[in-house]
Amino acid sequence: MTQLSGDLLSQAGSTRAGSAPHPGMLWIPGGTFRMGSEDFYPEERPVHEVAVDGFWMDCYAITNEQFGRFVAATNYLTLAEREPNPADFPGAPPENLVPGSMVFQKTRGAVDLHNYANWWAWVPGASWRHPLGPHSSLNSLEEHPVVHIAYEDAEAYVNWAGKELPTETEWELAARGGLDGKKFTWGDEHFPDGKAMANSWQGEFPWQNILLDGFEGTSPVGSFPPNGYGLFDMAGNVWEWTCDWFVQRHADEIVKSCCGPTINPRIGSPEKSCDPRQPQFRIPRKVVKGGSYLCAPNYCLRYRPAARQPQMIDTGMSHIGFRCILRTGRTLH
Repeated sequence: MTQLSGDLLSQAGSTRAGSAPHPGMLWIPGGTFRMGSEDFYPEERPVHEVAVDGFWMDCYAITNEQFGRFVAATNYLTLAEREPNPADFPGAPPENLVPGSMVFQKTRGAVDLHNYANWWAWVPGASWRHPLGPHSSLNSLEEHPVVHIAYEDAEAYVNWAGKELPTETEWELAARGGLDGKKFTWGDEHFPDGKAMANSWQGEFPWQNILLDGFEGTSPVGSFPPNGYGLFDMAGNVWEWTCDWFVQRHADEIVKSCCGPTINPRIGSPEKSCDPRQPQFRIPRKVVKGGSYLCAPNYCLRYRPAARQPQMIDTGMSHIGFRCILRTGRTLH
């Protein structure tokens, strides 16, 4: 463990009596809150009341150093590092059936924002070890969040670590840090006192980043102030996997309680999560939360607690990572 890792973990105390079950975890008190937002994107509506039991959560996203320890202990090979199965990609040219992942590529000028192919490219050889492509490395990135993580990679890590992935509801409760109904994890003002509170994109995406936050890509975990629960980077830096399947309207899929808000809701509908606009791809999608260093007001203002996005479970990208939680023996409804 590097000195920085030790310093980070020493900052992560517990707000609950007793010690944390693992170093670097914080207790997130349960409670009732208003999930979603009426002010931004359709998939965040409607605002609905939910209740969540308390749980432990990593105060930082999993870093390259932490993921490297897991790989060293298990010899695990991420999805981006494996040879694709030709049966899964009928008609694909053989030269394309090589290990790789999706990498963001900054454009030279303004482009059509309706076509993500203008800034995303499949790069052979890209993986968590080589985040920008085969010639890149993790030098100086040990304390940055691990990226190019597909859902099964995150599941493999949490199983090894004896932890779990959060539900969408748990993640949003934790991200709000006790600020129910606020736009951001820190309040309603975008840049309070002119200060960047998260690693996001400032300028015209995807070609002009004026770097008010000081970072072009990912930033070391803990580079920005924590939220009210002591959690870092619950806005921006990298999207984070949750264990819930994506549905267009969260409120429509949860089982309503006759006596108050739904408790510990869980979305378990993989069939409904497939993209109806791409019927040729029957690949289920999970919810990712938190936004990333690529989120910009002119394109994707999603570094907010209520924001949510679907992600195909077989696809890692250069802006997707995860963090872990630990529940206290309860059963999800």
